Amino acid sequence: MRIREPRREDLSHFLRRRSAIPIWADLAWRILLIVALVGLVLLVHWLHRDGLHDNLDNHISFIDVLYFTTVTVTTVGYGDIVPVSPEARLFETFIVTPIRLFVWLIFLGTAYSFFLRNSLYRWRMSRIQKSLQDHIVIVGFGVSGSEAVNEMIARGTDPAQMVVIDPSEARLAQAETLGCNILRGDATRDKTLADVRIANAAAMLVSAGRDDTSILITLTARHLAPHIPISIVVRNEDNELLARQAGATTVINPVSFTGLLLAGSESGPHIADYIADLASSAGRVRLSERLVTTEEVGHPLSAITTGLGVRIYRAGKPISFVEEAAKTLKTGDIIIEIIPQHMNDQA
Repeated sequence: MRIREPRREDLSHFLRRRSAIPIWADLAWRILLIVALVGLVLLVHWLHRDGLHDNLDNHISFIDVLYFTTVTVTTVGYGDIVPVSPEARLFETFIVTPIRLFVWLIFLGTAYSFFLRNSLYRWRMSRIQKSLQDHIVIVGFGVSGSEAVNEMIARGTDPAQMVVIDPSEARLAQAETLGCNILRGDATRDKTLADVRIANAAAMLVSAGRDDTSILITLTARHLAPHIPISIVVRNEDNELLARQAGATTVINPVSFTGLLLAGSESGPHIADYIADLASSAGRVRLSERLVTTEEVGHPLSAITTGLGVRIYRAGKPISFVEEAAKTLKTGDIIIEIIPQHMNDQA
């Protein structure tokens, strides 16, 4: 499998997040800053106008100060040919100077695009990276990845705690509008996952669109973060074992799950509906996973009061609520329970 090396100067490979400041507000504060600086210089010139000399009439008027201010601020200087009439100086002040400033902005914008923006993006990326702790890394923002992000946001997860990696700028733009951190890059590379601080992440979701790519991403992530929970989507049943061997904690096969829903609907018209209800944040009930509390240790699973206990995970082994081991909860048990949606809202 050939992996394309991203260009180093491509700024789309920097980790970024949608700015909290709207474009119009960003433009407004820049204009206000320019007006404030020009106003400050104008005030100082006016208060100290006795230190200025006019070769025309040896008198410094406000128009003279205004003209001198604009010439000084734009650093264009003045020479042997200067405006001598008030009309000419007003023209230079209100017409020529804005044009000159516009030309300078073109040059500065070019310098920013090709030189300064690189440093700015690196600085912003560094700031975002410092805030990444116990975040969720989502690799692939296709149908499965985008649905997962929307569902997590609906359940109350802060999108600023999510990092989406995808090679498509269009899909990343969708994730950015949700408030997620985004990074355009190849998640099979160590550097890409290191840039999103994979070692500090709380979980990783992989849905790269191809089973071989998803499994390679899982291998790379497991190498960098040995203990992070990794959920991976595979579409070929033969690859489920490979995904687990690569280090995936949870392997999801949407094709198999669809088959289960279809089979369930044959047995009863409401089974598939209830399963979808459990999986969605918009349902009346939902599945929840948590550690057993100190007060619950020693009691049966059926005695918990936070929801309907359906399964225990003890040392990684699943225990059904009907099994004998479920009659005594132990320290370290993980409880899977069904809770009403209103309890989740209160939490």
